[in-house]
Amino acid sequence: MIFGEIPVAEAEGTILAHSQKLAQRRLKKGTRLSAADIAALRDAGAGVVTAARLEPGDLTEDQAAAAIGAALGGAGIRAGEAGTGRVNLFAETAGLFLPDRAAVDALNAIDPGVTLATLGDYEPVEAGRMVATVKIIPLAVSGVAVEAVVRLCSRNAALRLAPFSPKRVVLIQTELPGVKPSVLDKTRAVTETRLSASGSTIVDEIRCAHEAGALTDVLRRRETADLTLIFGASAVIDGGDVIPAAIAAAGGRVDHLGMPVDPGNLL
Repeated sequence: MIFGEIPVAEAEGTILAHSQKLAQRRLKKGTRLSAADIAALRDAGAGVVTAARLEPGDLTEDQAAAAIGAALGGAGIRAGEAGTGRVNLFAETAGLFLPDRAAVDALNAIDPGVTLATLGDYEPVEAGRMVATVKIIPLAVSGVAVEAVVRLCSRNAALRLAPFSPKRVVLIQTELPGVKPSVLDKTRAVTETRLSASGSTIVDEIRCAHEAGALTDVLRRRETADLTLIFGASAVIDGGDVIPAAIAAAGGRVDHLGMPVDPGNLL
């Protein structure tokens, strides 16, 4: 691509770099100048324009963005229409967004004029949410660079969406004297809202005393479900505490106690 100031008399077929106001209308940035546009520029007294002239093998910003967007689509990701050198990519269904960071970095290293920006790893998204955007910086880029990006995308899925799998959930809450039912009701409501993002539902709720024996009995007779969530009336501080002890007594196994996150490190 050749970029710079070009005499209006020689500018037919070039791509306008900056919007130009005329007497009766406005020529927008990115316009491929026609004979009529040149005549209008002359009438407006313009002697030169800043524009880009494509060289053999170059692609316009929209052509490049469309080709790269199409290569990135798939695996739950839909590419939108190209416009002003941009293609947005959207989640086709609710799920976790899983970009391949190495592939994204490799794509962005191919040519400074080609950029891909994404949401973060493991971002939960709803259907239709924008998860990434391709932006071509100049008015045109080398077709060789675009071909390199497309080849990279064919080898590595830079963008992927893992759809949520709806689950049937049993909710168990333990109680201590003095705990208000409204507190437990709020816990259920908040949990239902969080589960709804994945299409999951609470099929049964059981409340029992915060005692290992009582919780063990509930775990043994609970309804069959995909997932059982237990909310304790007090935090777990040891593997022999009420909740892990009841899980073991009911025939379960505690794989890990505590998590390296905050809040939530006592999960």
